[in-house]
Amino acid sequence: MKKQWQLLLTAIMFYTRLPVPVSTPYNAEMLNKSTRYLPLVGWITGAFMIGVLYVFGDIAPRMVAILLSIIMSVWVTGAFHEDGFADMCDGFGGGWTKERILEIMKDSRIGTYGMMGLLLLMALKYICLLPLTIPMVMLAVIIAQPLSRFVAVSIIYTHRYVRENEDSKAKPVSQGICTRDFVLAGIFGLVPLLLAILWLQNYTLLLILPALFLARWYMARLMRKWIGGYTGDCLGAVQQVAETVIYLCFCILAWKST
Repeated sequence: MKKQWQLLLTAIMFYTRLPVPVSTPYNAEMLNKSTRYLPLVGWITGAFMIGVLYVFGDIAPRMVAILLSIIMSVWVTGAFHEDGFADMCDGFGGGWTKERILEIMKDSRIGTYGMMGLLLLMALKYICLLPLTIPMVMLAVIIAQPLSRFVAVSIIYTHRYVRENEDSKAKPVSQGICTRDFVLAGIFGLVPLLLAILWLQNYTLLLILPALFLARWYMARLMRKWIGGYTGDCLGAVQQVAETVIYLCFCILAWKST
């Protein structure tokens, strides 16, 4: 149990900017094994977002509360996944060979593709959440944060890491994960969605799963075609796309029900 707690703290230390005890182990093996708890980190990020929505939902306009919750998610993670999405946009938008794509994604500077892609993605998140009530936004957030991270973990499980020299983003995942860790991540990723379906008796929420499958299939196909696998930036991009797809599903379902 102590080791699992240390793995969770390691995941929090790597995937967020939240403080952890200084005694928390930090090595390649721990980082690799901590990937199983990435969806659980999504629970933590979602809790911070829900806290903001709860505090500002009654004292500020809904649009302000929603925007502040998105800002909170960026702060908690240090824009870790957003940076990966921007880098992937730059790499796949500006490169035409595997070598060039990987070179561009490794560049810390953001280009036109990355800037426009990130702006449009964040705008789409915000617009999709705007029509929802605050309780429904909370539900969307607590489902999207863990589940989108599980989609990223599934890429680690089924695809191979392609960089010869590991960068800081991919160090904990370049070794892949075993089936047991994948199943554990799946439990943490899917439980909020399943509980929401049972609580609300709203089985249309199951439509989120095929939507995510299609988004994952497209992203995986794109990565496999151009670079033959994934990088740390690609995983961040997959998480961001999956999160946005879930918000889009909530928006569509809410609009169809009116």
